[in-house]
Amino acid sequence: MAAVVGAAALVVKKVKASSDERALWHEATTAPDLR
Repeated sequence: MAAVVGAAALVVKKVKASSDERALWHEATTAPDLR
């Protein structure tokens, strides 16, 4: 049971890291809004 919880926590952490990195790349590669 503990192994399942640990694996789930690892997957959630990886998905969040991937999402954060994608957001960073999006921010870095889009033109700034200079209005």
